[in-house]
Amino acid sequence: MKSPLLILLISVLTLFYTHRATTQSYNKNVVQLEEDLDYLISVLSEDYVYAKDKAVDWDCLQRHYKAQIKNITSEEEEVLLFEFLLDEFYDSHVILNTNRKKSYRLYAPLYVVQLNQQFVIQSVWDETQAAFNFNLVGARILTFNGKTVQQLINDFPVNCVDKSLPEVKEWLINKSLAGSYHEKRLLEIQLSDGQIKEIDLDNCKPQKHTAFLDVSQQEGLGIIRLHNSLGQNDLVGQFDKALDQLMETEGLILDLRNTVDGGNSYVARGIMSRFISTSLPYQQHEYMEQYGQNPKVLRQWMEYVVPRGKTYTAPMVVLVGRWTGSMGEGLAVGLDGMDRAMLMGSEMERLAGEMQYIPFHNRNYGFRISTAKLAHIDGTPREKYLPPHYVREVDNTGPGLIPEAVNLLKKYIKDKKK
Repeated sequence: MKSPLLILLISVLTLFYTHRATTQSYNKNVVQLEEDLDYLISVLSEDYVYAKDKAVDWDCLQRHYKAQIKNITSEEEEVLLFEFLLDEFYDSHVILNTNRKKSYRLYAPLYVVQLNQQFVIQSVWDETQAAFNFNLVGARILTFNGKTVQQLINDFPVNCVDKSLPEVKEWLINKSLAGSYHEKRLLEIQLSDGQIKEIDLDNCKPQKHTAFLDVSQQEGLGIIRLHNSLGQNDLVGQFDKALDQLMETEGLILDLRNTVDGGNSYVARGIMSRFISTSLPYQQHEYMEQYGQNPKVLRQWMEYVVPRGKTYTAPMVVLVGRWTGSMGEGLAVGLDGMDRAMLMGSEMERLAGEMQYIPFHNRNYGFRISTAKLAHIDGTPREKYLPPHYVREVDNTGPGLIPEAVNLLKKYIKDKKK
């Protein structure tokens, strides 16, 4: 049997060598860090299509983040240096292509807005509805992990943006509620009836789906709900099979309220192509083209959808909300622009522009920024678009938008027969 003293000595030596090995495994290269930092700021200033619209102090970006390099002691801190710099632009389409334990998640299961100097819950992700047996809509945010809203905004690790602007405040509070991966997410709220509740957002996980979509029928209408699958190319074939089952229905509801991670235009065009009988424009692209030091020239064009397969001709309603993101927004705006569907719901995720991946010179990861603006074919920026049949959420425990969509379709079909 080993003596207690020997066990203690072994433990101390183990901790010493483990710490030493961990410390020695990180080798900071200041030159490469500065090179990648300069490159990131340069690309943002030259290629980020919304750079001039952001209330960011560019001189501060150079000063503050270069000054942080001397304090970095780990690879995770290197990653966070770049992550927090990108967060200065309060744009969820400006992201690092990697994360670590102390990184922030991309979104929360709730969406908060400022009303009358207070921050209140405006929307609840319906994928997390099972976690709540009371109505959160309209509830006032009291604290998050023990901090008030103002403390969260003040403490959020960005230093070169004007935190007093309403747009910045709204982005920062929602990013704070998304939380970092390594911390708990305890939210204290006051319901509209005065009750105080504490919610563990880590228990508000979205439903898990094994299929890319669900298909059903109700009152002679077809319903297709996508399960955050717009980035899956195989969805096109599965959507075809689902739609083929519904060809004889009087109308269709396409539910895009769970497309939070976006997707790609191949899938979106594959879906839209089943609802038209002639080629039609669905979105407008715009960016400034430049080569070397030559003048910048605006480039603008319309992207088209070409019909494919058997056309579904009955009327449609498309459902959208705060967790309809990126390509989900493009799909919704495109169907509206082609005058092929009635859009119902609230604001979407409002992810601005067309993303492009750009690698660093000295790292095995890169970052994504918007390099082109996207718009409805009528010129409305995609991130500013509101559905014509606007419905504000009032009760996350209620039946949701499906009954309202059914009523809208039934009324449209009835009016059309007159």
